[in-house]
Amino acid sequence: QVQLVESGGGLVQAGGSLRLSCAASGSIFSFNVLGWFRQAPGKTRELVAVITRGGSTNYADSVKGRFTISRDNAKNTVYLQMNSLKPEDTAVYYCSASTVAATAWGQGTQVTVSS
Repeated sequence: QVQLVESGGGLVQAGGSLRLSCAASGSIFSFNVLGWFRQAPGKTRELVAVITRGGSTNYADSVKGRFTISRDNAKNTVYLQMNSLKPEDTAVYYCSASTVAATAWGQGTQVTVSS
């Protein structure tokens, strides 16, 4: 079972930027889809962005044009560049790695955007 460790969260003012990283304990090339999700207090976990093995990406409407997901297979790391952050982006951010059989999750990293 691959282990995923997120980092890069923190406190930032509205309009600022953060880059989240998700380091995998093994090769990420074997995963069909890598993704970032988030969960705000009192809300369900929601998709933020995904990237396929082939490099195709998809984003939630709320983050399109502001967030960018990328992957570095050599470093076994997935990134989420977050620009123009808004208070409503405040949440715990989780990375995921999926095959057709299962999905692995990281422990999450807190992102707090102050107004």
